[in-house]
Amino acid sequence: MVRRRQNPALAEPRWVRYTILATVLTFLAFFLVMPLYAVFHEALRQGLGVYWASITEPDAVKAIQLTLLVVAISVPMNVLFGICAAWAITKFQFRGKQVLISLIDLPFAVSPVIAGLIIVLMYGAHGWLGPWLMEHEFRIVFAVPGIVLATAFVTFPFVARELIPHMQEQGTDSEEAALSLGASGWQTFFRVTLPAIKWSLLYGVILCNARAMGEFGAVSVVSGKIRGLTNTMPLHVEILYNEYQLAAAFAVASLLAGLAVVTLVVKSLLEWRAAREQARAEQEGLAQLQERLA
Repeated sequence: MVRRRQNPALAEPRWVRYTILATVLTFLAFFLVMPLYAVFHEALRQGLGVYWASITEPDAVKAIQLTLLVVAISVPMNVLFGICAAWAITKFQFRGKQVLISLIDLPFAVSPVIAGLIIVLMYGAHGWLGPWLMEHEFRIVFAVPGIVLATAFVTFPFVARELIPHMQEQGTDSEEAALSLGASGWQTFFRVTLPAIKWSLLYGVILCNARAMGEFGAVSVVSGKIRGLTNTMPLHVEILYNEYQLAAAFAVASLLAGLAVVTLVVKSLLEWRAAREQARAEQEGLAQLQERLA
């Protein structure tokens, strides 16, 4: 009779496991659940009428529209960059690959405020390219293009970082087989590579989208905080809070919090779907192996 070896983590005394679990739950309660509850409670404390008036006020609507516009531009840019970067890093051998990987991680190490200052240094009125841009009547800083650039900068690692480990694990055998059978490069990508990386790509898009909607530091530097023109939702919340319009500030903040919760739910559903498909594939592979051995 073969005895299963007990998991070392389960061999710990009960009080140790309960202490660790209580620590985790306490941390989540104080730093996640209670703040979310406070946001929604303050947003709805004065009634649905005040809440609705706060999120349909013209400046709030402009902030919501600008946020969605920035997300609609920056996320597809990062998807294209992430796929190309992951493809280059995992499918090709070239000098400077580690340097490229390090550069992809740069926004994780650099403060978003610094990223905003870099954009001002490059494209501001007294920046390196500022005079030429002003001469041609094209504004980047204190305008929508600057907000898009700042958002794209702080969010571009997410898609690439989700794809690179998956594509490295996947290898190149499937693509080489498809090419050897006469498939073109585009056919190989859409029929072989893309179906294999679809879940990782969706995870990256979701994380990128969530960060783009909530970005504050870099956007705060390059936007100029022009009410009704260059204010995204996080900036609009700050202005309302500084003006002691607390109900309106928490109402708009609740939209961002709600979007974050929806993002978390969608991510969890995708992970469940991916795990289910992986388990089904493993069962099918085991069934085929049993048929061969029978």
